[in-house]
Amino acid sequence: MGAQLRVYKQKIASAQTTKKITKAMELIAASRIQKAMARVRASSPFARAVTRAVSAVATHSNIQHPLTTERETIRRSAVVIFASDRGLAGAFNSQILREGLQLGELLRSQGKEVEYFLVGRKAVGYFQFRRMSAAGEWTGDTDTPHFNTAEQIAGALLDAYDRGGEEQGGVDEIHLVYNRFVSMMTQEPETVRLLPLEVVEADEVEAATSAPNAVYPLYEFEPSPEVVLDALLPVYVQSRVFNALLQSSAAKHAATQKAMKSASDNADKLITDYTRLRNNARQAEITQQIAEIVGGADALASGK
Repeated sequence: MGAQLRVYKQKIASAQTTKKITKAMELIAASRIQKAMARVRASSPFARAVTRAVSAVATHSNIQHPLTTERETIRRSAVVIFASDRGLAGAFNSQILREGLQLGELLRSQGKEVEYFLVGRKAVGYFQFRRMSAAGEWTGDTDTPHFNTAEQIAGALLDAYDRGGEEQGGVDEIHLVYNRFVSMMTQEPETVRLLPLEVVEADEVEAATSAPNAVYPLYEFEPSPEVVLDALLPVYVQSRVFNALLQSSAAKHAATQKAMKSASDNADKLITDYTRLRNNARQAEITQQIAEIVGGADALASGK
């Protein structure tokens, strides 16, 4: 019985230590979520405004810019997967990797080659373990993303897109796959086609211009629509990539908090269960000792 009591005490102490760690990680993640969400709220309006500006230029001009015109034959597609550098976040990394690989299979079924660009050590480790190749890797800046990381990713993507699918390493379209922060309990995988740009204002413009007595703005571009697009499109790509990094960071902190809270609750349950078992073992030991004492007393009394 004494050995069994020691085992239960060791398990209770281990569960209590684990609970302290998971509780601390839960509080850290909770403190980081607010900062991450503030950065998402600050960057989202700019990303939407740049997208609308690029769409407006493409809609109200008759130029065929390489970044806004879909190519006749799409030979190779780029899929950018935004994972995290650290684990302990539940299904955060597994669901985004599954989403990215499913997108890759869909593109292959359409006769396209797929090039993967990976963000986060978990994605890089997943591909290395399975000996899968990647065209680009970025690690170490997923918890609190910096804009220079978005610039590096955007530069690599634009360079690959400029080369086109006919050349080695070039691509004809770019997709972003990341976890979008919905709420503290929900993070949803999001897939966005970054390039070629989908002109989101085209239907609105057509509806506005076809309405009776419609009044719609006239656009003048200086020095030219080509120069405006050349200046806007890199900013557009950088802003969308940076927004995806921030969304993924906020979703990761929320997933970590949820996972650590679940771990703390499980540790509480283990402590309760082992405490009950320890008490039962202790009670059985005391009962056995009392029975031995009583038995010994009876033996002494009967021997007189």
